Amino acid sequence: LKQPDIINNFSRILDPTLLGEDTLKQLFELRLILEMGMADFLFAHKTQKDIDELEKIVQDEEATDTGKIRFALDKEIAFHGKLYQMSRNVTLQGFQNLLLPVFEYVYMKETKNHDLDSDHFTGGKFITHRMLLENLKVGTPETFRNAIRRHLEPHFDHAFKNGNK
Repeated sequence: LKQPDIINNFSRILDPTLLGEDTLKQLFELRLILEMGMADFLFAHKTQKDIDELEKIVQDEEATDTGKIRFALDKEIAFHGKLYQMSRNVTLQGFQNLLLPVFEYVYMKETKNHDLDSDHFTGGKFITHRMLLENLKVGTPETFRNAIRRHLEPHFDHAFKNGNK
């Protein structure tokens, strides 16, 4: 007997083109919750190799920076995907891979609606991937949790603004 592969079972039903708007919104919110919750695991498991890989991702992103808060989807996926990998939780990594189509769908929808192009958010200054990386180098799980919350703030603002629709 083999333990069921829950990620594989989820993958069969997570097609963004088949899911309703409310389900997509809730799955995207789950992504926000997961990223806020992984800080302790990142700090417990981070290695210099992980930091070096994040540094390369951030340098690549900065080399193509447009000066806007909104950055390229591939850079976003690379940075956050590395964070999931650093958690060393295989189920979480698999779930992140499942959520990529949902994330891409919501990202494209927000981009189309220009919901995240403002540089004003409820908490003030936007936190970049560079700032998150620097926090991973010298911060604590608590400071990182606060920083990732501010980094994800445009998505939280969008979710709460549209929460009653």
